[in-house]
Amino acid sequence: MGGVTAFRSFGWPSRLLMINQFGINLGFYMLMPYLAGYLAGPLGLAAWAVGLVLGVRNFSQQGMFIVGGTLADRLGYKPLIVAGCLLRTAGFGLLVVAQSLPMVLIASAATGFAGALFNPAVRAYLAADSGERRVEAFAMFNVFYQAGILAGPLVGLAFMAVDFRLTAAIAAAVFAMLTVAQLFALPQREVESGDGRESILQEWRTVLANTSFLLFAVAMIGSYVLSFQVYLALPLHAASLSPAHESTLIAAMFVVSGAVAVAAQLRITRWFSARWGSDRSLVIGMLVVALSFVPLVAVPDARFGVAAGIGALLICTAILAIGAAAVFPFEMDTVVALSGGRLVGTHYGFYSTIVGIGILVGNVATGSLVQIARDRDVPGLAWVVLIGIGVLCAAALRALARNGHLQDGGVRPVVGATR
Repeated sequence: MGGVTAFRSFGWPSRLLMINQFGINLGFYMLMPYLAGYLAGPLGLAAWAVGLVLGVRNFSQQGMFIVGGTLADRLGYKPLIVAGCLLRTAGFGLLVVAQSLPMVLIASAATGFAGALFNPAVRAYLAADSGERRVEAFAMFNVFYQAGILAGPLVGLAFMAVDFRLTAAIAAAVFAMLTVAQLFALPQREVESGDGRESILQEWRTVLANTSFLLFAVAMIGSYVLSFQVYLALPLHAASLSPAHESTLIAAMFVVSGAVAVAAQLRITRWFSARWGSDRSLVIGMLVVALSFVPLVAVPDARFGVAAGIGALLICTAILAIGAAAVFPFEMDTVVALSGGRLVGTHYGFYSTIVGIGILVGNVATGSLVQIARDRDVPGLAWVVLIGIGVLCAAALRALARNGHLQDGGVRPVVGATR
């Protein structure tokens, strides 16, 4: 089944949510990669203030996922999706006129909290609407997700040639259109939640008592830490390989990463599903993520020439993208399976918060490790440690699977999968 045919095979709500996610990432990534430069340049904010703004945005999203997921289960998925798009419209709109640190902080907090509102709701709605085809639905969802990441910075770059405020205005317009589209075209859906008499704290206790879910979330932290290195360690490595062409090399990395996901996501998912099913696909996909850093262990710097170093970097990026594409659909499906179909939004909220905290700690540790490797002239150290983290994560997933912590009664077949 081709990509277009597969997309059309889903119901209207699922298709709309996929298109919506492309728009969300298009609007977000056409603006956010250029925000720090605008704050430090035209607005003249100090470095600590720029860091504060970006930190507030990250915390207001990662730290509030639990709130967004809980509200989605209580109020319904559609209201939270619409509210999130509307709030991000306001946040980006405020960036058009913001000239002071307090206004920028308010705008940044609004854009972050908007993501906390619609992200768990979108995933829970998609899982409910796609039913037994959850794995394939999340694979197709990731195609649109990555396409938005790929297109956003390129579109934003064109508007940035005029002015950042124009870019912010266009991004706000994108989210305004998404708000209207979700409001009028997305059907309301009943939520599988609690019995209506439980308090929020009781619902949170229910999630926290789900040992299998918590163990899975902790085990998956390593996957997110490694995947996030496309934003941290790999760009730093690119800069060390070719300082004069740093921006071009980083752009090439993102093109490779996005192109792999857009072009091969469905094939990867079907191939993994046909051969290994859900649990083993998670383990093997995680091993692929871990082994993606092997080329950088073999060629840790420009000792074999700059071309060889760049080649190793781009191969690493491609393999990392393949591994992430392999893991994502089965990961999202497992969250729903472990929730038992109850409080799905809340489970997604807790899951995102747990891995978000892991990313924060992991990034601080990885940044420190890269610096230590440079200071002690051990260029392959960071990559070896990252491989070790990935292997440990895969081993943890394997242990959970063997002990029955990842199953809800069977593997869902992917339509079009063949042996």
